Amino acid sequence: MEPAVNQLEEKGRVAKAASRKLAFLPTEVKNRALLGIAEALIGKKEAILAANRIDYEQAEASGMNEAMLDRLLLSPGRLDAMSLDVRMVAALPDPIGEMIEMRTLPSGLQVGRKRVPLGVIGAIYESRPNVTIDISSLCLKSGNAVILRGGKEAMNSNSALARVAQDACREAGVPEGAIQLVEHPERSLVEHMLQMKGVIDLVIPRGGSGLIKLVSEKAAMPVVTGGIGVCHTYVDKSADLDMAAAIVYNAKVQRPTVCNALDCVLVHGEVAGAFLPRLARELAEAGVEMHCDERAMMILQASRFSNLVPATDEDWGKEYLSLKAAIKVVDSLDEALGHIERYGSGHSEAVVAEDYSTAMRFLNEVDAACVYANASTRFTDGSQFGLGAEIGISTQKFHARGPMGLKEITSYKWVIFGSGQVRP
Repeated sequence: MEPAVNQLEEKGRVAKAASRKLAFLPTEVKNRALLGIAEALIGKKEAILAANRIDYEQAEASGMNEAMLDRLLLSPGRLDAMSLDVRMVAALPDPIGEMIEMRTLPSGLQVGRKRVPLGVIGAIYESRPNVTIDISSLCLKSGNAVILRGGKEAMNSNSALARVAQDACREAGVPEGAIQLVEHPERSLVEHMLQMKGVIDLVIPRGGSGLIKLVSEKAAMPVVTGGIGVCHTYVDKSADLDMAAAIVYNAKVQRPTVCNALDCVLVHGEVAGAFLPRLARELAEAGVEMHCDERAMMILQASRFSNLVPATDEDWGKEYLSLKAAIKVVDSLDEALGHIERYGSGHSEAVVAEDYSTAMRFLNEVDAACVYANASTRFTDGSQFGLGAEIGISTQKFHARGPMGLKEITSYKWVIFGSGQVRP
């Protein structure tokens, strides 16, 4: 273990040195590296997919569940999408050096804030190899060095992707060591990494509740956590039911294994009789298992759908990450709001309503990172929000919330211009 620890310490030392140079790196150099990454994701597609096949086959043989396998899988289409996201990051304005709120005080001092990198970001993540590129791209554009520690189940994929990013950086003239990958699978290295306070300025965990709990409890430096998404959609009595059915279907079925997928549908009692049979039929065709409360079951049992299961207390507040959804009939907006307050995770919540006051009450009163009126929660994503990619989705309120892009991984310093002023 000692050689692995020494290697980690050396990666930290090199990343710290690189971060000081990255803070002043010209935008054109960073963009040149990003475009090189985007091109290499396509040009080296076969090698990347071959590495991913090794990881996928080993994970499948070990009994990994379908949700995690889907997150692990790379495909030509997913690599194309990753390449486009990197190009989007390159096209975004460089946040570093931006002056914020410059103003002149009565003393004549000109005071403002200048956006600067955080320094070195540590990313600890599970299963999703695309995170290697997402985080590397955002850190590069924002002038931060990064130390990546992916899960052992994606080690070959992460290594192939990190090499793509490192090679593109080297060719573009980015300081050596800007992107580091910890390739040893030992779990104890994570705990050692979490104690490198003098090197790592911020840690972002992306994975299950166990990983997030470990990082939150063990880290000696600030942590931004999130990603656990228990997402509700409330169908109000004023809802356009065609719209509601399309939104619920998309939020549940389009990609059920991710954190912004729907977990629970709340339906107003006045429209439940008309809405639920239609919804059950469409979800049944997609293979979705509906965990229904007593009122929903009474409405649906006459239809004899095979995808109905009586809900238990464990279904409320559950992140399924699969083709399952909880269904509950409520009598009012207040009851829906109370349910979300009790069982939501602060990730993404949606209302379908034509009544303006209902929609606005929902948006104003639900305490979540992302709140939607008449749209699918599947849009909670850095790329979909125009951020190019995301370093994570924060369900905290400090210092960042929701999808985290370039500005969310920067800080600022106060800049003061004077003309000889002294304090009286």
